[in-house]
Amino acid sequence: MTGGRGHVYLEGRPGTVMEDGVSVTNPGAEPLTVRLRATGAAWLAFAEDRVTVPARTRADVPFAVTVPASAPPGDRPARVVVSAGGREAAVRVHVRVTGAELGALTVEDLRVEGRSIRYTLVNRGNIVLEPRLAVRADGVTGALLRRPARALPVELDPGRSLELSEPWPDPPVLDSVDITLRVTAPGAEPAEATASAWYVPWAAATGAVLALGAAAGALALWRGRERSPEGPGGPERPVAQAGDRT
Repeated sequence: MTGGRGHVYLEGRPGTVMEDGVSVTNPGAEPLTVRLRATGAAWLAFAEDRVTVPARTRADVPFAVTVPASAPPGDRPARVVVSAGGREAAVRVHVRVTGAELGALTVEDLRVEGRSIRYTLVNRGNIVLEPRLAVRADGVTGALLRRPARALPVELDPGRSLELSEPWPDPPVLDSVDITLRVTAPGAEPAEATASAWYVPWAAATGAVLALGAAAGALALWRGRERSPEGPGGPERPVAQAGDRT
């Protein structure tokens, strides 16, 4: 835990030094030595990276975040990871460098694979985005799928791309379909992507192939019957056989 908080949020300008800390609790009956490390690009340093916590007590470990003077504005997500005895616990650290904020989200590589709609979300801005997704599919005869906007269980960090899928357990058997995804997120302009897919019954497709193969065979046979008895190269060669003695 971090002073009763589930995460740490720090905001400052380039060149700023910001301080906070994490609290490590040992509920066991023996002292516990833990290691602390930071992940992500948040310029985080601990006062100590190895701490022994007495039994049934808590140790507070300060840390500082030093924002480089040249750092561009935007979000820098990180985590404080505490490990001991092969087990780990983590606390999120959200560092925001103040300045011009840019929210930019795109939907890419939209495609249909079997009973799934696959796509990639890309955060091309400098702030963390919490996307919401709406799905629409239209066939020749009208609407096939309508899913209103809902929050996705992801946080998309700046510069990150994430491949996701949307289940479609009952696609049409035979149709031409246009699928549209619309993604929104606070602080960013809405993004859309559209793709088309053909749904053809497997049995019908196989039958068409077999029928085509049979027609090709019949054509070859018909052509064979149209040949001259002499063949393409002239009269047929005689076949020598042993005759009866006279």
